[in-house]
Amino acid sequence: MRNNPVLVTSRPLPNPSPSVSIVYPEVLLPHLPAVQHSLNTQIRDALNQLLIDQNYYDPNLVELIVYYEVKTNERDILSLTLIAYSFTGGAHGMTVVKPLTFDTTTGKKYSLHDLFGSQEFEKPISEIVRKKIDQWDVDLLDPPFTGIRRDQDFYLADTSLVVFFQLYEITPYVWGFPYFPIALKDLERIIPENSPLQRFIPFL
Repeated sequence: MRNNPVLVTSRPLPNPSPSVSIVYPEVLLPHLPAVQHSLNTQIRDALNQLLIDQNYYDPNLVELIVYYEVKTNERDILSLTLIAYSFTGGAHGMTVVKPLTFDTTTGKKYSLHDLFGSQEFEKPISEIVRKKIDQWDVDLLDPPFTGIRRDQDFYLADTSLVVFFQLYEITPYVWGFPYFPIALKDLERIIPENSPLQRFIPFL
């Protein structure tokens, strides 16, 4: 399997004011033009929705900063996050993190349930998250923690699956984003044979 990462470049979006800064990723795959087009279209669509959600068109917008982080770029998998901070007044601004995980040979975007197929994955992952909440003494907004969603936010980093929650989703603002990295070796028994996660199993 090809292990070379795809080329990801930064593209600034022209902004109407110095208080707005938007930089997003663009994938270059000249040998797979259809896949390149698909990936970049999906990234731009996610960016556009993020801008709407983060008040880009709100006349009361004071500040908006958008950037991205590449989490995994190997074994034909690209996992990244779009991060957007906006401030329209009040005590503090609001940040949203939008994760995107793709197959760079087909352009397919993976949701969490795509990685596990028909396997029952919510309960075992939720149990791991629950243990980490207890170990780290995480302050929850509405205890007890009931479990992850089938479409829970996630990204891949090294040989770990990182599930996370948005601001205010399960914790007070002061906790920021609760991130829960889970080693793939701890999930190996529930990873289907056809899952893209299998590409990382030999390296665990």
